[in-house]
Amino acid sequence: TVLALANGESRTPAITEMGAEAEKLEAMLTEVCIHLAKAIARDGEGATCLVEVQVSGASDDADARKIARTIAGSSLVKSAIFGRDPNWGRIAAAAGRAGVAFNQEELQIKLGDFLMMEHGQPQPFDRTAANAYLNQAAQGAYLKEDTVLISLSVGSGAGSGTAWGCDLSYDYVKINAEYTT
Repeated sequence: TVLALANGESRTPAITEMGAEAEKLEAMLTEVCIHLAKAIARDGEGATCLVEVQVSGASDDADARKIARTIAGSSLVKSAIFGRDPNWGRIAAAAGRAGVAFNQEELQIKLGDFLMMEHGQPQPFDRTAANAYLNQAAQGAYLKEDTVLISLSVGSGAGSGTAWGCDLSYDYVKINAEYTT
C-alpha cells in the first residue's frame, strides 16, 4: 500500500486544474510508482533478475498492458529466463494467450538487442550471445545491468504498455515449498 497525503502545511498553492504544475506532479508521481513497481518485481522471492516487457503496436494501451502482463507473469517465460534460454516460443505463446486479438504475421519479438521474430517468423540469432545476455542480467548488480528486456510489436496500432516481473528460480520453489500458510 502506498499513501500520498497532503495536509496543507507546505503553504504552496493547491493545484486545482490541469496545467504545467499538474503535469509536473503527475510525472513525478509516475516516476516514483515505476521505481516502486520495479523494486517489488526485483525483490521477488528467489529472483535473480528483473524482467521488463514492452509492448507496442496494440490497438490501445489497455491491450498492450494486458499482453505485457501476461508475458511478465508467465511461469514458462520466467523459468526460461532463469534457465538462460532465449526461448522466443514461450514469449509468443504467452502473448497469444493474453486474450488480445493481433495479427500473428505482424509479431516482432526482441530479447535485448536480439531480433528473435519478425513478421511472425523466427529469425536467426546468436543463441550463445543471447544466452550471455540473460546470464549478464542475472549476474548484474542490483539496479545496474540486472534487467532482461523483452520487446514486442504486435501491429501498427498506437497502443503501448510495459510490465515488470522477475525470473522463476529454484530458490522460489524451495522458499515456497518449505512452509505452509
